[in-house]
Amino acid sequence: MDKITTNDPRSKSADLVADNLARLAQLFPETVKEGKVDKDALLDLIGDTDDTPDERFCLNWAGKAQARREAQKQSLGTLRPCPAESVDWDTTQNVYIEGDNLEVLKLLQKSYHAQVKMIYIDPPYNTGKDFVYKDDYNDNIKNYLKLTGQDRSLGTNTESDGRYHSNWLNMMYPRLKLARNLLRDDGVIFISIDDHEVAQLRKLCDEIFGEDNFVAQIIWERAFAPVNLMKHFSTSHDYALCYSKNIEEAVCNGIRRTDTANERYQNPDNDIRGVWSSSDISVGPAVQANIYPITTPSGRVVEPPAGRSWSLSKKAFFERLQDNRIWFGSDGDGVPRIKRFLSDLRKEGITPMTIWKYVDVGHSQEATKALKELFDGQNLLDYPKPIAYIKRMLELYTASDSLILDFFSGSATTAHAVMQLNAEDEGRRKYIMVQLPEPCPEGSEAATAGYKNICEIGKERIRRAGRKVLSLPVVSPQLPIDFSENRELTTDHYSLDTGFRVYKLDSSNINAWDDTPENLEPSLDNALDNIKQGRSEEDVLYEILIKYGLPLTEQVTKHDIAGHAVYEVGAGTLIVCLSDRGINIDTAEGIGELWESVRPEGEGVKCNVVFRDSGFDSDTDKTNVLLTLKQHGILNVASI
Repeated sequence: MDKITTNDPRSKSADLVADNLARLAQLFPETVKEGKVDKDALLDLIGDTDDTPDERFCLNWAGKAQARREAQKQSLGTLRPCPAESVDWDTTQNVYIEGDNLEVLKLLQKSYHAQVKMIYIDPPYNTGKDFVYKDDYNDNIKNYLKLTGQDRSLGTNTESDGRYHSNWLNMMYPRLKLARNLLRDDGVIFISIDDHEVAQLRKLCDEIFGEDNFVAQIIWERAFAPVNLMKHFSTSHDYALCYSKNIEEAVCNGIRRTDTANERYQNPDNDIRGVWSSSDISVGPAVQANIYPITTPSGRVVEPPAGRSWSLSKKAFFERLQDNRIWFGSDGDGVPRIKRFLSDLRKEGITPMTIWKYVDVGHSQEATKALKELFDGQNLLDYPKPIAYIKRMLELYTASDSLILDFFSGSATTAHAVMQLNAEDEGRRKYIMVQLPEPCPEGSEAATAGYKNICEIGKERIRRAGRKVLSLPVVSPQLPIDFSENRELTTDHYSLDTGFRVYKLDSSNINAWDDTPENLEPSLDNALDNIKQGRSEEDVLYEILIKYGLPLTEQVTKHDIAGHAVYEVGAGTLIVCLSDRGINIDTAEGIGELWESVRPEGEGVKCNVVFRDSGFDSDTDKTNVLLTLKQHGILNVASI
């Protein structure tokens, strides 16, 4: 039985450097020698030119190398579960994480690699008034706890700072780099921004996502009235940059059509496909191959008008005739026309334009008013985004069961938009919200109302929004949704998920070994029981779950086996026993029987078992447990 120490890979987030080296070695074996990259060999393979670094086209800034390295570092932190602040903990598939998004993104790498369909973020615009979180490359967790706990202050990034743009880019680079890893191949990211940093952000995204994966630079009309005090122009728009993980894989759904009441769409022949309109099938100039006679149901023979031909080939015409898509009029004697079903048009959607007007997706004042109304007249946060604005993005690039991530979640508009859209189309989209607990300024309306930080506002907004969405009648879907892979999604038993699990970023639950002379005695004490004081069994359990790469919404079933609490996760993929004494052969036998009862069908399915090292009374017990589990086919056993 191997023990998981603080230096063990299983105690850390994903090792991105090792993963990159492995991929490079797989593609180009000659470039990796003894675990190191042969730079000359790599440059030869890609046909590198003799340009000097100063002559190459690139975005560079002070601190870029450190920011790049920070994106590769592993996290030693954890996410502590908070069921008391959650809603529907046992059933929900949604997650709200309170913490520094850089460390959180690292912790999500194992569990959510290539799982996210859409990311939306609304980062600080770097106006000089909003903060730019300054990472500590030595210990981000300690820095985070200090700034959000003891210090209670976060600095702003003013233009008087000599590294005004660099500070902002150093914050954004590692976060976007890690975010890209979480996107599916057909996934996209939307990033809200204004004129302060849009030029830098566009170049940064070109580097991280690739120029070829640029999708659009959307202009959002966020204001409906000018500010007459402005010296030159009253800025009435912001931007949303959209990039894909792989432009060849990403598919835009289009904007939903809502013209169901259009009088052009009728159903005179009671077609089971619903209402339709018809259009002429003759076109000009004539295509000789498409000139042929057509016999109507009444027996009359018709041909295309002079100088024109049918728009369909003879084969295509008869295919549509067999499919009841050709209309000859109610008497069967008219010139043939092709039926256009409204349901088909809805499926196709409307190709979106890059200018989004406030009449379609809302404006800032409207969003502020809506949030204020949700909080009974309290004005808690400035400049939230409209729900319709985020919902438009969701409609364009998500499916009914997609996972959405927002790691600058603010007032949690994205979570609200996901629930609203799910209510409209009976979807089961899931979200992960991440937000730094930025303290509410003293004397602000939010602080006066009792909210200590933005996270408290965001969580309360989701609770209230969930209740509001549930109180409304479920809107029938305007777009037919393909539930072929999830047939249970029917109106009869559809259940809208308005819950969320709360997790909070913290240092690891496991004491690290400190070999400095002044800390030797405390370290020896920690070695006897290496779980930190004040940490619960659930804290340790979820740290193990995260480090083993299981989703944060995975169901955990608690069993009593030989007097011990045993947690079974993911149909036995992970079984954990954290008792601090008395683990023996009876415990192992019970775990083996549990695995045999819950194991899924199929070859290659393995069970990982983790014990608390202090739970064994002797080395003999530990050996007997290993042998017993081996008899049940369980070979992956570790202790903490």
